Amino acid sequence: MAMREPSSEVHLTVAAVARRIGVAPATLRTWDRRYGVGPTDHSEGEHRRYSEADLARLIHMRKLIVAGVPPIEASAKALSFAPTAGALPAETVELQESTSDHELVEQLLRAAKALDRELLEAGLRAHLEKNNVEKTWENVMCPILTTVGEQWKKTGNGIEVEHLISDLIIRILISRVSPSQSPVNPRPVLIASIGEETHSLAITALAAALAERNISFQFLGARTPQSALNEVVRRSAPPAIFLWAQLKKHADASYVSELPVLRPKPRVIVGGPGWKNIDVTGADLAADLTSACTYIERALGL
Repeated sequence: MAMREPSSEVHLTVAAVARRIGVAPATLRTWDRRYGVGPTDHSEGEHRRYSEADLARLIHMRKLIVAGVPPIEASAKALSFAPTAGALPAETVELQESTSDHELVEQLLRAAKALDRELLEAGLRAHLEKNNVEKTWENVMCPILTTVGEQWKKTGNGIEVEHLISDLIIRILISRVSPSQSPVNPRPVLIASIGEETHSLAITALAAALAERNISFQFLGARTPQSALNEVVRRSAPPAIFLWAQLKKHADASYVSELPVLRPKPRVIVGGPGWKNIDVTGADLAADLTSACTYIERALGL
């Protein structure tokens, strides 16, 4: 009698597939029963086992649903999806065509809540390719961050979602920051989060927006003490200084009043919710990324 060759194909249980794609086992059974998206070689009386191709189709379906595609339409696309035999596809991301930034934000919020980093990154990078840092930050990134932050404050849940989004946005913005070979300003602008301020996401967005404009800058980042700030100002004589404070306790006007006296005098801009209702003599208050860029460009005579 000929011996049957053991199959090298990996077969996964319902529980294993559910863990891999981030849904409940009951959801997989529903998708199989209602839409026919299940194990292709399942026989009556046997335990349900999914092949790698089955898994790839389910990943594809889940991403479509997260992106806003109705389940019945997503299932049809998943059934017609043909993954490479023996291996999961490297890219199964598909976003619904959005007619507005608001619709894209809704899709990406669903992706973030599902901890779908791949889909979230694809959507943010796609928007950046069609627009600029300023528009993507203000119309897509900020609304996502604000919504998730408000939900966390109300419920105490979702901190992992906020961390995922913040980490990804910082990484995307940093990838957009590259020194200009022909900057419009011979002396770089100075950017910093002052005192014990640990939030630096917004000034990273500012750095990326300035890089798009070929404006050179020095990025001191988070937790910049007065002594370090003053030393850099003395040595580099920046034409503009931007100081960020996310929290009110860090928005100390002395960071402006105690800056070294230079001639010509640099333009000082402060930004962030921490500065709200604080009178800062000798500084302009930037309400958002657009106004921060405008103040800096005016300081450079652009």
